[in-house]
Amino acid sequence: MAVLIHRPIYNDPSMSSSFRVGHGYDLHRLESCAPQGAGRPLVLAGVAIEHDRGPVAHSDGDAVLHAVTDAILGATGAPDIGQLFPDDDAANEGRASGEFLAAAVARATDAGWRVVNLDVTAICESPRLAAHRQAMRDSLATLVGCSADVVNVKGKTGEGLDAVGRGEAIEAHALVLMQRVES
Repeated sequence: MAVLIHRPIYNDPSMSSSFRVGHGYDLHRLESCAPQGAGRPLVLAGVAIEHDRGPVAHSDGDAVLHAVTDAILGATGAPDIGQLFPDDDAANEGRASGEFLAAAVARATDAGWRVVNLDVTAICESPRLAAHRQAMRDSLATLVGCSADVVNVKGKTGEGLDAVGRGEAIEAHALVLMQRVES
């Protein structure tokens, strides 16, 4: 009987991929904005959105930027957002999430990666995001250093189910395709 020895291609440097995919996710509880509650002003993808409820968070609570940051960090094999910017660090209190994303993009760039495309889904019962979609796409494109035509933003609802559907939370998913930059 012959024994087959499997040699995984991922250990072979000649077979290393020039593309990587990263997924990011974030969820924040929503509450009335100060002074009535603990909610911060609602910001998604770096865009301020008028709403009576906002995220309860240590930073500015931009769930979209947190998800995108984690997607980029994940694709490049870097530590996640919580490891790099812990919520028990006073330096991150109220910090703009665009700074987290800028740091992730800089890490990726330094490691030889660039964003090919970005797909984001933000899920909340309200506000409706359709009117903010283009501004969110443009903001994300600027922040990650790509063209807006390779950035997609979708707004979904929770259909009345769970904390998101009851308007108690907002969540975001991000999927990014990264490409190794030829030197």
